[in-house]
Amino acid sequence: MSDDESYELLGFDNVLLPVGDLGEAVSFYERAGFAVAFRFDEAGIALLKVGGETPGVLLRQEDCFGHRPPPWPSPRVWLEVPDARAAAHRLTSAGLPPLDGPFPVATGWTVELADPWGNVLGFTDYSKRPELARTRRPCSRA
Repeated sequence: MSDDESYELLGFDNVLLPVGDLGEAVSFYERAGFAVAFRFDEAGIALLKVGGETPGVLLRQEDCFGHRPPPWPSPRVWLEVPDARAAAHRLTSAGLPPLDGPFPVATGWTVELADPWGNVLGFTDYSKRPELARTRRPCSRA
């Protein structure tokens, strides 16, 4: 490939988040509403599902990585939810207080949460711009 050739970005693979303790991290993220796609303790990784998409949030255990507050500013990963204000209530009820209350954004509302290692995740909705939102798939019943 020459320097003049470009490449095409096809989409996200996974978002990797460093954590200090895989078991503690999996518990934290399950309480935040994530389902575990797989967990491989020997390698120090666990993949969390994000909707019906194949890519997810990959937790990767880092040795000697202790708890820390989120740096400001820090990278953020925002995930779409149907209702960010309802997500804030659910997080608080699960004992996971958001960094701040839900705040308005151009497309709707967002609430952010930091894990014990300072990774910041946002839950954002498209209540102001529903035409841009993902369509929810109906649940199939067997």
